[in-house]
Amino acid sequence: MKEYFHLFNIFFRVGAFTFGGGYAMLPIIQKEIVEDGKLLSEHDFLDIIAVAQSLPGPVAVNTSVFTGYKLKGILGAVAALLGTVLPSLVIIMILAVFYRQIININAIQLFFKGVRPAIVSLIFMAAIKLSKAIPKIPFNIIIMVIAFAAIAILQLHPITVIILCSIAGLIYNKKEREHGVD
Repeated sequence: MKEYFHLFNIFFRVGAFTFGGGYAMLPIIQKEIVEDGKLLSEHDFLDIIAVAQSLPGPVAVNTSVFTGYKLKGILGAVAALLGTVLPSLVIIMILAVFYRQIININAIQLFFKGVRPAIVSLIFMAAIKLSKAIPKIPFNIIIMVIAFAAIAILQLHPITVIILCSIAGLIYNKKEREHGVD
């Protein structure tokens, strides 16, 4: 039971002190689970994120569920899920009750103006940290460049890009196995 509470506690702290949505949570989850807790390897965490962002739903919630499941099975997934969503649920409920009274408070507006750039930097740091775990083979570099161009320049929907990159990865891995080429 102590292990599940520990998992809940990690994700509760992440959920309670991360602003900016799922991608802003990823570097904090990574720090807690991989760097500080040494509960997963960087490679395993990267695999979890790849699956989490390929499925419907918020990436942080998916990541927490997959992480909890990998570490402690179904009960671990539930503990991680509750830890991740409970702080947001409580905060949203409180804000909903007092929304009309606080929306025009200057301090609240300034808070959000300060948080936005910090969130961008968290997402950028997550990308840098996660890219270190990706093998620097030509296929991976080409996929990263094409995916970036498809989203940033061609403005394809990220889901379309994820599906196309997944198909390319399957084809590449099939050919790699057939020819024994790296």
